[in-house]
Amino acid sequence: MDEQSGNKKMITTFGLVTMIITAIFGFGNVSNAYLQMGYGSIIWYALAGICFFFPCGLMMAEYGSTFKDAKGGIYSWLAGSVGERIAFVGTFVWLASWIVWMVSTASRIWITFSALIFGKDTTQQWHAFGLTSTQLIGVLGILLILGATWCSSRGMTAIAKVGSLGGIFTIVVNIIFVIVSIIVLIADKGILKQPIHGASTFITSPNPQFQTPIAIISFVVYAIFAYGGMESLGSVTDSMRNPERTFPRGLIIASIFTIGTYVLMIFMLGWSVNYQQTLTKSSVNLGNVTYVVFNQLGVTMGQSLGWSHSAALTFGLIMTRVVAFAQTLGFLGALFILLYSPIKAFILGSNPDLWPKKLTKLNKAGMPANAMWLQAIIVCVIVFLVAFGGNAAQQFYLILTDMANVSTCFPYIFLIGAFPFFKAKKDLTRPFVVFKNRFWTDVLVCFVELILIVGIVFTFVQPLMDKDYQTAFWTLAGPIFFAVVALIFYQVSAKRHHVEG
Repeated sequence: MDEQSGNKKMITTFGLVTMIITAIFGFGNVSNAYLQMGYGSIIWYALAGICFFFPCGLMMAEYGSTFKDAKGGIYSWLAGSVGERIAFVGTFVWLASWIVWMVSTASRIWITFSALIFGKDTTQQWHAFGLTSTQLIGVLGILLILGATWCSSRGMTAIAKVGSLGGIFTIVVNIIFVIVSIIVLIADKGILKQPIHGASTFITSPNPQFQTPIAIISFVVYAIFAYGGMESLGSVTDSMRNPERTFPRGLIIASIFTIGTYVLMIFMLGWSVNYQQTLTKSSVNLGNVTYVVFNQLGVTMGQSLGWSHSAALTFGLIMTRVVAFAQTLGFLGALFILLYSPIKAFILGSNPDLWPKKLTKLNKAGMPANAMWLQAIIVCVIVFLVAFGGNAAQQFYLILTDMANVSTCFPYIFLIGAFPFFKAKKDLTRPFVVFKNRFWTDVLVCFVELILIVGIVFTFVQPLMDKDYQTAFWTLAGPIFFAVVALIFYQVSAKRHHVEG
C-alpha cells in the first residue's frame, strides 16, 4: 500500500504539460504542413486549434477535474455521462487504433534513430544474423515493445520521466529552431527565404496538388487530426497532485502552447526554407521532410553568417541529428504513455466483472501489468507477422493502418457528444467549470461535433474520389468492425456476469 501511495499524486502541472506536448505536438506536423500548403497552412492550423482543439481541451478539463479520482480516464468520463455500454464500445475502438499505432511506431522509431546516428535513413541497409532489413527492424521493434512494457509496468515514475523527457526535448528543439530562425532573419536583414506576396500567400498553396477546394478540405482534416491524442492523458489524473486544479491548468497551458507553436513555427520555416528551391525535389516527401527542413535551416544559417560551404553543410547535419534525437525521445515518450494509458483506461475503467480477474489485477506498483503484457504480446505478434510474413503480411498491415485511420478520433465523437449529458448530471461535484450557459454549450458541442464528423467522413470519401476503393472500404470498416467486436464482447460478458450497462 505504501509503495502505491509513493507512486501516486506525483505528476505536477509542468510534468503534465510536457507529457501532453509529447503525446500531441510533433515538429513533423509543422514540416508536413509547410510541404503541403506553405504559409497557406497557417490559417487552417489556427482555425483547427481554435475551433476544435481548444474547446475539446476545455471539455476534457471539465471531465478530468470532475472525475479526478477515476482510474479509467475517458472510459470513466463516458460511463459517468452516458453509461457503461457506450463507454465500452468507444474506448475499445480507441484502444484498437493505438495498438495499430504501436505496431507502426515499433518500426518507424528506427528510422529516426538511423537519422540520429548516420544523418539519414539507412534502415534499408541494416542486415544481421541472416535477417533482411525488414525482419531485423521487426525484431528490434519487438524488443523495444517488450522493454518499454517492462519499464512502464514498474510504475508511473518511469512513464512520467520518459514522457516528460520527451516533452522537454521537444520544447528544447523548438527553442533551438526559434533561435536559429531569428539569427537567420537578422543576418538576412529581415528578408525571408520564402517571400510574401500579399494576403493571398496565406490562403493559397505553392504545392500544385493543393489548389482545389477538395484538396484543401483534405488538408483541413489533416490539421484537425494533428491535434489528436490529448484524451490519452485522462487516465493519469489519479497520479497527480491536486488533479482538480492540475489537470485543467495543464490542459489549457498545453493547448495554448501547441496552437501557438504550430502557427508560429510554420511561419518561421519560411525564414530559412525557400519552397521552390528546397521542397519541390522528387526526393522530398512527408516521411523525410522534417530532416530536410532542419538540414536546410542549418545550412542557411551558415550561409547567412558567411561560413564556408563545408562548415554550413556540417551545421546542417548537426541540425538533422538534433531533430532526430528529439523525435526519437518524443516517440519513446509517447510510446511509454500510450502503452499504459489507453489499456489502463479500458481495463480499470470498465466493470471488473467483465474481465478475468488476472487482467484487472494490479502489481505492487499499482499497474495493470497483466493487461499491459497481453497488449504487448498482441503488438509483438502483429509486428512479427508483418516483418516475417512476406507480401501477404505487408498487405495485412496496410489494411490494419487503414482501419485505424479514423479510429483514434472516434472517442472524440463520444466524448463531445456526451458532454451535454455530463453537464446535465446534477449529482457531480465540479471543481472546474468553463461552460455555464446550457444553450451556448449545446451550440458549441454541435459545432465541434460537426467539424469532427465532416473530417471523418471526408477521410472515407477522399480515397473514393481517388478511386482507391480498398482504402475507402477499410477506413470505414475499421471503426465499425472494432465497435461490433466490442459490442459482442460486452453483451456476452455482461449477460454472463449480470452486468447492467
